[in-house]
Amino acid sequence: MDRGLWTVDRVPSPMHDFLNYFETMPLWQRAAWVFLCLIFCWILEGSFPLFRFQHNKFRHIKVNFAFLGTTMFINALFGAATVGVFVWLQQKQFGLLYLIDLPIWAELLIAILIFELVAQYLVHVLLHKVKWMWKFHMIHHSDTHLDATSGTRHHPGDFFLRELFALGAVVITGSPIAFYLFYRICTVFFTYITHSNVNLPVWIDKPLSLIFVTPHMHKFHHHYKRPWTDTNYGNIFSIWDRLFGTFVYDDPRKIRYGLDVLDDNKADDVAYQFRIPFDKTIKTDY
Repeated sequence: MDRGLWTVDRVPSPMHDFLNYFETMPLWQRAAWVFLCLIFCWILEGSFPLFRFQHNKFRHIKVNFAFLGTTMFINALFGAATVGVFVWLQQKQFGLLYLIDLPIWAELLIAILIFELVAQYLVHVLLHKVKWMWKFHMIHHSDTHLDATSGTRHHPGDFFLRELFALGAVVITGSPIAFYLFYRICTVFFTYITHSNVNLPVWIDKPLSLIFVTPHMHKFHHHYKRPWTDTNYGNIFSIWDRLFGTFVYDDPRKIRYGLDVLDDNKADDVAYQFRIPFDKTIKTDY
């Protein structure tokens, strides 16, 4: 099957039109989506906070936005490379989705589950278990006042590795670009909502965590020490954490943010945070 533009290889349908929108989505709309998600989460945090932090919020946001800047730059570089990968996949008709012929919604679900497994769960586990990778990932965990902006807090080395695994997931699936772009849009929302300092009622949060990663569920991943630090690796779905035994759910008010091997007083020191992966005096526990 030729998987070029959806307008070429599919019979027109509402699902076809929906996915084609993401394939042709202007850059300004993608940027707007990022900030709309942030604003939505800020409103929730301000209205229903889980913790009432006493900190310099502006300084905290400034640090996380500094990392957002490097993330967006790396994302732009990989965006160009990703286009080339999709062209190659189409020419060679390579990947899992070329071996099956299912309804669009089923193929989309399969692609998203594989993206989540490879580009989120697998690389996230490795970022915790491989010493040199963990040194880059520590910056994400060094945040002592978790909020929506914490989802943007990734050292360039950390995000570069994530993007490599995302490309790998694209090659494995042979996914159309529309699937991948839809997935990336979804990850933006889940990244911000799961890091947000929102006190979602347990009767809502816990049932949702049966399928999705929720704000309370993800907070345990940001506890300052193991074993909770090494749980709940997913971003959208909780299925892989449940399947591989890394799921945990408890009272989120037991959580303390940060890392026990780092100085909490330097959590908002941008220069210090960028240097962490190269500081040999910092212990890693791995």
